Amino acid sequence: MVTKTTEGVKISVETYYQPEYSKPLSNEFMFAYRITIENQSNQTIRLLNRHWHIIDSNGGKREIYGEGVVGKQPVIEPGQNHQYVSGCHLRSEMGKMYGFFTMERELTGERFKVKIPEFRLLAPEKLN
Repeated sequence: MVTKTTEGVKISVETYYQPEYSKPLSNEFMFAYRITIENQSNQTIRLLNRHWHIIDSNGGKREIYGEGVVGKQPVIEPGQNHQYVSGCHLRSEMGKMYGFFTMERELTGERFKVKIPEFRLLAPEKLN
């Protein structure tokens, strides 16, 4: 698990290889990741947008951005967290992701970016 805290918001990431959805002979590798967003600040926040950089080991690069996460723009009270699971498809057995969430402080409407720590996506056979 990797973690990073920005402006009182802690992001934790866990990754999982998905062999049942992968086709190694066709260079198709599926990964799942669980994100936990902890509001350690003293203000209520709302997640507005996400922005991802996805890089695989054969040089492929993508950027993904959009509203919310898995169809939601969660409001997170101080001391609370929001967790979700999503996935990523790579054309190689290893890669990495990183990015940021755009958040808004509910009371003031101030927007700020929360960094998502870089994390590795690695098929088990690459661990040897």
